[in-house]
Amino acid sequence: MPLSASVLIDGPSELVFDYAIPENLKVLPGCRVRIPLRNRPATGTVLRIADKPAGDFALRFLTDLVDPEPLVTAPLLKLAEWITAYYGTPLEQVIRSIIPSSIRGEKNSAKTRRAATLIKAPSEEELATLAKRAKRQHQIITLLSLTDQAIPLTELGGPSAAPSLKALATKGWVKLLDLEVRRDPDAHETFVPTEPLTLNHEQAECLKVVQASLNLPSTSPQPNPNHPVTNHQSPILLHGITGSGKTEVYLQATKAALDLGKQVIVLVPEIALAPQTVQRFKARFHDLVDQIAVLHSNLSQGERFDEWHRIRAGKARIVIGARSAIFAPVKNPGLIIVDEEHEPAYKQENPPKYHARDLAVVRCHLEKCSVLLGSATPSLETYRNTQLGKYQLVKLTERADGASLPLTRVVDMRIEAKKQKGRDAIISDILRTSIEKRLEANEQVIVFLNRRGFARSLQCPPCGHVIECKHCAIPLTYHRSEERLICHICGHQAVVPRTCPNCHDPAIRQQGYGTEKAEIILRKIFPSAKIARLDTDTTRRKNTLRDTLRDFRAKKINILLGTQMIAKGLDFPNVTLVGVLNADLSLYAPDFRAGERTFQLLTQVAGRAGRGDLAGEVIIQTSTPHSPSIQFARHHDFEGFLAQELEMREQFGYPPFTHLALLLARSSHERRAEFTLQTLHRKLAEQLPEGVILGDPIPSPLTKSHSQFRFQLLLRGPNPRALSQHLNKILRATPTPEDVIVTADLDAYDLG
Repeated sequence: MPLSASVLIDGPSELVFDYAIPENLKVLPGCRVRIPLRNRPATGTVLRIADKPAGDFALRFLTDLVDPEPLVTAPLLKLAEWITAYYGTPLEQVIRSIIPSSIRGEKNSAKTRRAATLIKAPSEEELATLAKRAKRQHQIITLLSLTDQAIPLTELGGPSAAPSLKALATKGWVKLLDLEVRRDPDAHETFVPTEPLTLNHEQAECLKVVQASLNLPSTSPQPNPNHPVTNHQSPILLHGITGSGKTEVYLQATKAALDLGKQVIVLVPEIALAPQTVQRFKARFHDLVDQIAVLHSNLSQGERFDEWHRIRAGKARIVIGARSAIFAPVKNPGLIIVDEEHEPAYKQENPPKYHARDLAVVRCHLEKCSVLLGSATPSLETYRNTQLGKYQLVKLTERADGASLPLTRVVDMRIEAKKQKGRDAIISDILRTSIEKRLEANEQVIVFLNRRGFARSLQCPPCGHVIECKHCAIPLTYHRSEERLICHICGHQAVVPRTCPNCHDPAIRQQGYGTEKAEIILRKIFPSAKIARLDTDTTRRKNTLRDTLRDFRAKKINILLGTQMIAKGLDFPNVTLVGVLNADLSLYAPDFRAGERTFQLLTQVAGRAGRGDLAGEVIIQTSTPHSPSIQFARHHDFEGFLAQELEMREQFGYPPFTHLALLLARSSHERRAEFTLQTLHRKLAEQLPEGVILGDPIPSPLTKSHSQFRFQLLLRGPNPRALSQHLNKILRATPTPEDVIVTADLDAYDLG
């Protein structure tokens, strides 16, 4: 009886079918195959091989292999199984994340163009004859004889040269072929080579720790999802203040790994950081530019196809990308670097809801390599692991260039509002004066506001009505440039009303402000300054973000205004002032991590100032100046914030002292979603694992999204495996209405 293969069918569904394997095909797990599906051909990915089919029925045979080599390496398959066990996610969903859609589908392929190469040089007599009778053929032969490489037809005269090339090929002098062309996302960029910098004492000590981990053989047992690593190859947390030279340590650690013949994966949380990171690595490893690959969502399907296959073929030794790059098909990884490891952006929002930082730790264990986690404001979970001895801790306490941390001042906007006598207090007098001084000195300024749009909402003062999205339970944001009200959750747009839709009073007015309004005000106050805005609205066109940051670095822009995409990781030596508008935005979110996120965000954005020879200054505008998060950020006091935050977390039983799982039920029928969650809550309460705390079902903070009502409950416990197993056991055993969607998120980061 032939072997059978379980095949995940390409497409939006989660179909997995068994097929018999023909004797002439060598099929392995991870291979891409062609299969018959009903009355049409299809493609899929082999998940597993079995000795016999699950049932007694006859199986149809696989048609062919798409590629003789597996697209998913053995360690990545083990990682997929770990994700399935830890997060309770079906293996099929995990495989879809590991193999991007641009690779799975056969619509994408390598880009080729016709080219010609010289295979036999004509004699002197034949050349002379060509020069007299066929000058075009003589020109082509002359060009081809100058190089051993194939030359594209476009460089030989294009379509008009086709008859001459055909004649030369008939004579046996020239060969026509298809030349593969790489779709390089940085093809038009130039990189000025840089040399390694001299490390200070702290940087040198950090590098020694990384180098030691690179050379340590690992004899660890199989990974345990509760404690994925052992001290044989412990992850390293590089806790360095902003501007302390963490990137230089990354670069020199990468060089050490490359010297050992290994490959390196570099993860960045935001696409905004990718251009700068790519620029630094390509400038440093200028002799290996063609061996650096980039993976993130801003690439076209063709670019992603080419980069992924370059990595798989071993042509790329350094991979730089966002969270999905943790699945890059490198075959010999030596080091994985996770920059800004604290960032929530590393948590995947859609199933499988993995955390890329945690997967980096597990993958390094599976592949016997090192992982380096870097941050100026480490997550409490990571820092707690260093306290427990699971991770190594190395510190950079001084800025690399010897500069001091910026002076930080906090402005109470309640007092400022009284000064400005009822006008929208957006730019305080202190911030305006400081910006004027920086502009006069030809220095640059960053203004941070983590809200886009012109006004937060439209409200009618007489009746109090706020115009909300009809699909989501949030106010519509007014965008002046488009003259539309837009929902920032589902994208719904509405016309701006002239009167209140509720009471028809014309006194309806705008409430709050976003980056669009802040930009207009800045242009009015500083008419001669060159101002640029970076947010989701202004970076829709490809390369806009990269071009704007490049212009800012070249000092073509005086003031850069933006959301959190400019708040971290960027290095501009001429920036001496950072202004933070409305620092309270994230402080009072219904989330136990609100204080931590506010502290991290303020510390990171403050770190953009004073990174060169000039002293830096930070001005934080807030209506809650005495908040611990703001005061600790003001004094750059991570240790102080850590101590009080850990004390609070331990007292209330929140991570990092427990693991947390979020169970969410959503439906277009409010009562059904609520009843479903109440039913699940009752069943979860039965045989609850020891130490697990089960919360009550409540409406989500965002009670409605995309026309679906949302209800949630939280589970907390010391053992994540026990949480995951209990949740999935109940979910599998409890049928839910067809129009109710239930999702479970282990180690959830978004409680909204």
